Amino acid sequence: MTHTLPGRRLSRAAVGVLAAATLTGLASLPAVAVAAEPDLGIGPLAPVTGAQPGSGVDVPFSVLNKGTEEVGKVWVTYTVTSGLAAADSYGNCMYSTESSADEEPEKAVAVCAVEQPLKPGVLYVPEQPIGLKAQDSALYDKVRVSIDSTEPGPSDNGGTDPVPGTGAPLKLVEKAPATDADRASHDEATGYADVTAVNTADFALTGARLKGEVGDKVTASVKFVNDGPAWVYRELGQGAATVDVRIPPGTSVVKAHDFCSPVTKTHYTCGTSQSWVNPGRGETYPFVLRIDKAVEGSTGKISFAGASRPFDKNAANDTADIVIDAGAGTTGGSTSGGSSTGGSTSGGSTTGGSSTAGSTTGGSTSGGTAPQTTGGNLAATGSSSSLPLVGASAAALVAGGGIFYAVRRRAAAVK
Repeated sequence: MTHTLPGRRLSRAAVGVLAAATLTGLASLPAVAVAAEPDLGIGPLAPVTGAQPGSGVDVPFSVLNKGTEEVGKVWVTYTVTSGLAAADSYGNCMYSTESSADEEPEKAVAVCAVEQPLKPGVLYVPEQPIGLKAQDSALYDKVRVSIDSTEPGPSDNGGTDPVPGTGAPLKLVEKAPATDADRASHDEATGYADVTAVNTADFALTGARLKGEVGDKVTASVKFVNDGPAWVYRELGQGAATVDVRIPPGTSVVKAHDFCSPVTKTHYTCGTSQSWVNPGRGETYPFVLRIDKAVEGSTGKISFAGASRPFDKNAANDTADIVIDAGAGTTGGSTSGGSSTGGSTSGGSTTGGSSTAGSTTGGSTSGGTAPQTTGGNLAATGSSSSLPLVGASAAALVAGGGIFYAVRRRAAAVK
């Protein structure tokens, strides 16, 4: 039988006593003070209206250190959408662009290192409001201003490399002691402002003229384009435009474009890939139609619907036709060619009566002008023996908003 040695038992007891004494000593040490995190806030930014393309736009802002300790250095960051640009080049700022992502458009970004102390409980403002310029494409734009006690990291969206400014530095100056109302209004470290310019954007529609016989399948490629000069940026979740497509009598839809959803068998509503559309960009909507019977003068209609367009002063190109010239024959299932734009376009090329879809970026068809039209907003088309196949990713049309969003993700939120 094994027996426990008395010496080992005493040793364990001694260890227990020493451990208790050590813990008691640690508990009696004074607590180490932990520095409070800086608490910085931006005041609300006032909206800007009536900006003139080519003119300057001032964006004033205020900053409040809501903490109890002085902050020795801060970073002021401001971003603007593509209708705006930096008018002033501050020497303590780094300038870059941030690529579009998460259904947000491309932005210009300035990150400014302001090396001066910010006292607690004091309002600060820039010596001069941030200097911006309204570009020729300005219409509905946004400004974002934020303040940080640490340097912001680079965007995960990609973009251009930062370039240092060349002018005098951006400085903050004391304005007044903060009131309770100031503390309440500076509750966030980021502020936003809308900038609305006095400008126009011409949304235009182009239809198609198709020829075929009963039983043929034909492709009607109708198009929406923003002829500018302004870009149009709607609210997130809302399409840049909504297009109504009415199918010509005597035809049925074999395949609709992925951005389009049926209201009835002969009525479709089409949206856009993003909540914005740049000048010279838009969408092309190919519809594969079967000619079920010959109807003299068979004409379908396309028109704008959805959100109002107070910026569009030209109503002459707001509607267009889809015309079917059907013969009396019954060729039974032969395929007639897609619609032609009647000549080359910047969004694609036209050869032998069939049109090729132009390359797209972010779902928008590139090209600076609407296709050439015949008889109003109607593209002249012919026939061929091939059926153009329209490759498109799976998509969903948001009901009422008229917008299709390609799936994008990024690793971290930037805004």
